Amino acid sequence: MSLSQAALAVMRINLLVVSLASAYNIRLYAVQNYGRVIHEFDPWFNYRAAEYLAEHGTERFFKWFDHTVWYPLGRPVGTTIYPGMQFAAVWIWRILEFLQQEMSLHDVCVFIPAWFGVASTVFVGLWTFECTRCVDSAVCAMLVVSILPAHLMRSVAGGFDNECMAITFMNATFYFWCRSLRNDNSWPWALLAGFSYFCMVATWGGYVYVVNIIACHAACLMLRRHSSRIHRSYSLFFLLGTLLAVQVPVVGWTPLRSLEQVAPLLQFVAVQIFEVLSTWQQRLPAKEFQLLRFRVFAVCGAVAALLGAMLFQLGYFAPLSSRVRGLFVKHRTGNPLVDSVAEHQATSPRAYWQFFHHMCTMAPLGFLISLFEMSEARNFLLLYAGITYYFSSKMNRLLLLLGPTAAALGGIALAKTLRWALHQLTQPEEAPVPATQNEEKPKHKGHKELQKAKAEGLTVVLKEIYDEFKGPLWEAYHEARWQRKASAVLMLLTFMICGMEFMNYCWAVAERLSQASIIVKRRNKEGQEILMDDYRESYWWLRDHTPEDTRIMAWWDYGYQINGLTNRTTLADGNTWNHEHIALIGRCLTGPERQAHEVIRHLADYVLIWAGDYGDDIAKSSHMARIAASVYEDVCPGDPLCSKFHRNRQTGEPSEMMSRSLLWKLYAHDPMGEVQTDGALFEEAYTSQYGLVRIFKVLNISDESKAWAADPNNWKCDAPGSWHCQGQYPPALSKVLEKQKAFQQLEDFNQQKDEKAEEYHKAYMQKVKERSL
Repeated sequence: MSLSQAALAVMRINLLVVSLASAYNIRLYAVQNYGRVIHEFDPWFNYRAAEYLAEHGTERFFKWFDHTVWYPLGRPVGTTIYPGMQFAAVWIWRILEFLQQEMSLHDVCVFIPAWFGVASTVFVGLWTFECTRCVDSAVCAMLVVSILPAHLMRSVAGGFDNECMAITFMNATFYFWCRSLRNDNSWPWALLAGFSYFCMVATWGGYVYVVNIIACHAACLMLRRHSSRIHRSYSLFFLLGTLLAVQVPVVGWTPLRSLEQVAPLLQFVAVQIFEVLSTWQQRLPAKEFQLLRFRVFAVCGAVAALLGAMLFQLGYFAPLSSRVRGLFVKHRTGNPLVDSVAEHQATSPRAYWQFFHHMCTMAPLGFLISLFEMSEARNFLLLYAGITYYFSSKMNRLLLLLGPTAAALGGIALAKTLRWALHQLTQPEEAPVPATQNEEKPKHKGHKELQKAKAEGLTVVLKEIYDEFKGPLWEAYHEARWQRKASAVLMLLTFMICGMEFMNYCWAVAERLSQASIIVKRRNKEGQEILMDDYRESYWWLRDHTPEDTRIMAWWDYGYQINGLTNRTTLADGNTWNHEHIALIGRCLTGPERQAHEVIRHLADYVLIWAGDYGDDIAKSSHMARIAASVYEDVCPGDPLCSKFHRNRQTGEPSEMMSRSLLWKLYAHDPMGEVQTDGALFEEAYTSQYGLVRIFKVLNISDESKAWAADPNNWKCDAPGSWHCQGQYPPALSKVLEKQKAFQQLEDFNQQKDEKAEEYHKAYMQKVKERSL
């Protein structure tokens, strides 16, 4: 090994260490600024579930029906949760305990996003290397992805959310899948791909996207040139992955029943057919084989169409979810609950620069470079990049999925251009090679050669064009010696400046992404930065000053935090599984005070609202009214967007409908001011130090309804002695519940259509279209 090679190897090792250290340290801002705190909403539920698993064990965890959430209905948590995070957290905690490393389960959950962020960085590097067979590209990809905001957005310390683990397992799945395609003996790696896919299935519902991407890649390879390697790799991946996936209770038989996963299933069938046909290809003449293949696919297609039609009629297939449907519509999904979530909105062009910065220019360059160096693994990188870019433009949340491929493509561009620039400055000049000596003259191709060239596709076409102009271009390139050296110097300086700018930007964004939403930073009048801990203090007040059987009504956003920090019963949370129940809460909050009290007194002891200037309930109230109107026709008759329920942005004055609502009365309540709640209905119990949270006690609650809902004899069990026992609404609410019409989504094709539901959706989409113009 020469001195230059040794120096290059040392530099690569140092850069690897820097990338891993950066991947860990950049995710610790939240711990440094706020301490070991779990923040956001979903992480509190994940932590609470991990606590339950650690305390009660696996069997009771999967039979956990929690009656302290979604009151009075409850939720079968054990069978409606992706449990991978909880099991991983508990296992890590117990391993650390075995190694006598003192760390609480809470702290383990705080640090898991940072730990898995490092692992994800490693798999992105391995994946990039497998696609390019270039160490420099892999190192550059790791440097980028370790600090890329799109990769940080769900993996900062304290954000114990599903994606922080799932993205790591996704990158592992992609690496093992590409590794299984390296050569004819690599297909056993598909077993690891199937296992890592199962880990993602157990962790996050986004596994559907991963299996479809791999199925699409296998289909492209198979149609281009089928091989037994593709058959073995995909078969092993699909069989093992699906066999393990169906063991996860929340998934069940979904992989075989969901429209979202039909493509991978059909691809599995297709690859078996191709493999069988390939055995006959060597035995039959070309014409007979073509006829046989046509007949086989015609018969299989007819059988599949007939079977699919029968299963559709029987309602076998589950409908597309609103989130998936939202990826294919221009404006909204037609479901006001889904549309109310900011992460489900279309991605603005500015968001790409915000989360990718200079990778917005480097990743497309890497994409173009990869087009000229095609391989089976690199095809996967390009396919994944193209598909994910499209879907990320449809939903803000999916920028997360674009991060790894943007880093990989950016790493390819960085490595390629840097190597070229260094080559110009360090290597001696090569003598020009005449095109006539370097290249063979093109020979006349026969029919078989032409057919084979056509089958190669775009890669061969581009290569032929390149070969045609290679000679003249090489001569011109060689003559521009000093221009190339000057360009190399300019390129290195540009990369140095842009690289520093990119790193500074990523670290600055990382600090903003690490802000704990449960603790707010503000500046006071003197310009001093203060921490406003109103949310936790309010939850602690409920924990310390209310009985254990206290029921808290709040908008569904806050349910996880309230339940996790107060250990009190909540009416709804981020699971959002029951549209009608959330609509009932929305009806109470946006309805007139006295009318709302008639319902709330049977459901809650306290009402909690966010009343600050940062994402408060008034800012969300239009969505509350729309969700309520989707179930209760009398909330906003003839107006699915509830345009009469609003607050003037310029004056801050509420509309007449809002001014009469319970939410406004609680928000603006001032004993000495113009707006006050009815003292016979609600009593102010607590207002946080900076006014971000207000809690009101519900007066004249119905003890009869409370006792009725708590009585196990009034629960509906799916079998005698079963743990799965859903609660019911108190009989006193029967009149308001009679006004409900079950919300029917547009994609519910396996349900009988309702004319009123279709009219509602038509009016909703029309209003959305008019508002967007």
